[in-house]
Amino acid sequence: MDELDTRIVAQLQSDARLSNRELARQLGVSPSTCLERVRSLTRRGVIRGYHADIDPAALNRGVQAMVSVQVRPLNRDVIDTFKAHVSQMPEVLSVFVLSGGDDFLLQVGVPDLDALHAFLLDRLTKRREVTGFRTSMIFQQVRNPTPGLLPRPA
Repeated sequence: MDELDTRIVAQLQSDARLSNRELARQLGVSPSTCLERVRSLTRRGVIRGYHADIDPAALNRGVQAMVSVQVRPLNRDVIDTFKAHVSQMPEVLSVFVLSGGDDFLLQVGVPDLDALHAFLLDRLTKRREVTGFRTSMIFQQVRNPTPGLLPRPA
């Protein structure tokens, strides 16, 4: 990634709805150069998609929690199967595979505490491989909307 690629990514992170013409104008390059750079960033997998940032409460997910999960036996098949299963659960917003004491971290969004309780006891613990879990409620979430390119170590 060169300086222009980095500037393109930063602008699109800030507003992915920019037209190519407006993006080119803001960057001080021709529209054809801008379009080719964006296409190259997409082909290389730097740009993976464009998404709307939706308020979870508007989707009836006013209660969110992080659920740390331990599974056993710890092997690739168990990890892959559990990851695939929880990824399809409508309550699960994100799945993280971890190292350390916990094997997974699930970000869960549900309408209320009763729905969270039902998810944990009626759905999550029904999985044979789940040996334990801990739940932490999310009160607020602050995301960095434009994480930039970090400098390479010297």
